[in-house]
Amino acid sequence: MLDGYAVTSSQRRQGGSEPWIIFSSLLAILIPSAILLTLPIFSVTGLSLEDALFTATSAISVTGLGVVDTGTHFTLTGKVLLMFLMQIGGLGQMTLSAVLFYMFGIRLSLQQQALMKEELGQEKRINITKLVKRIIAFALLAELVGFVFLSFKWVPMYGWSTGTFYALFHSISAFNNAGFSLYSDSMMSFVDDPLVILTISALFIVGGLGFTVVGDLVLNFGKGFKRLKLHTKIMLVATPVLLLSGTLFFWILEKDNSATMVDLSLSGQWLAAFFQSASARTAGFNSVDLTQFTQPALLIMIVLMLIGAGSTSTGGGIKVSTFTVAMVATWAFLRQKKHVVMFNKSVSWPTVTRSLAIIVVSGTVIVASMFLLTITEQASFDKIMFEVISAFATVGLTAGLTAELTVYGKYIMIVVMIIGRIGPLTLAFMLARPKPTLLKYPEDNVLTG
Repeated sequence: MLDGYAVTSSQRRQGGSEPWIIFSSLLAILIPSAILLTLPIFSVTGLSLEDALFTATSAISVTGLGVVDTGTHFTLTGKVLLMFLMQIGGLGQMTLSAVLFYMFGIRLSLQQQALMKEELGQEKRINITKLVKRIIAFALLAELVGFVFLSFKWVPMYGWSTGTFYALFHSISAFNNAGFSLYSDSMMSFVDDPLVILTISALFIVGGLGFTVVGDLVLNFGKGFKRLKLHTKIMLVATPVLLLSGTLFFWILEKDNSATMVDLSLSGQWLAAFFQSASARTAGFNSVDLTQFTQPALLIMIVLMLIGAGSTSTGGGIKVSTFTVAMVATWAFLRQKKHVVMFNKSVSWPTVTRSLAIIVVSGTVIVASMFLLTITEQASFDKIMFEVISAFATVGLTAGLTAELTVYGKYIMIVVMIIGRIGPLTLAFMLARPKPTLLKYPEDNVLTG
């Protein structure tokens, strides 16, 4: 996802074609997949075109919102197709393209290599083929570890074939932050089961860190925190802070709620609070009934969903680094500092303005989508806001509205999920067609605040 998309000399020559390539590559996979899901072989009772398009979009955008029950509605073939779409969505369309080109012996063009570097957050001259191999190897290894741990739980419960399939499906869904579950109640049946809850949590936390962070950690293993890139440092500090603060808030707000956590043991309450804090930042699983959450807890969840995961990760949202840079830049402004400094490194002004642009464009998309849904849907505003932000941040958690959406509402949410996956700035560049200029005009003051 190109939330950090930068204007390059290549873009100046081609008129901003890169965002359209990103968008087109998504549609090239999405539309055929949606058509396939309408076929009888993929579902038990069949899917309408809008429901198939909604499901395919939710899978490839690794959102996890569903208009039908995944476990009962889809055949084995349909579930395998969803796994394939989740894997594509998590790794990214450009990564998939590089794999296919490599398999058929086709060299990547310079433009495709530039897009790959942008999508994977690489600035230096690198070997794209080796990088893609490492990313895929890491993803498969993480999913394999998750598969093994989950098999210990589900093979004894369901037998070898069903148990291993459940383990594989949920491992792929969790690592790619997709949120699809074969259980109609997501993970509520395992709310106080440490093996299932902690394994799935570990998968989407690692997936949400981002391939750039993991690569930096591997490259500088044992060399100390100072050797890490600034982005990696931000993620390693901000992620635990968000995770622990969310856990604390959810426990305080829900421990006495008779509809969610009051009947759980103390350890079960903390486990449920931890899981929802981790899942809120784009994973989409739930171990308690979110429709019964208190209003303050839902607000905390909305904030966490909007912040999301890390750049170049399998998750969505405005991104942890975007949020952190915007907050630090605001603090620097209030203290009348000329530079935004983090970990003894100055953050470039283009990075600051890009972060602010992401927030503004994201807010515009969210508000416009909420406005449209207030027209098409007969639902309370808090449900509409929760569902829109969940879709935009590709989280997949629902307050109960998705299953009741009208046809118009489904198409609105499809667009929101697509925008959330390709990134708000990619959309903005598609519409605005950037035209960099060297002209400088006289400055003048504008009254603000």
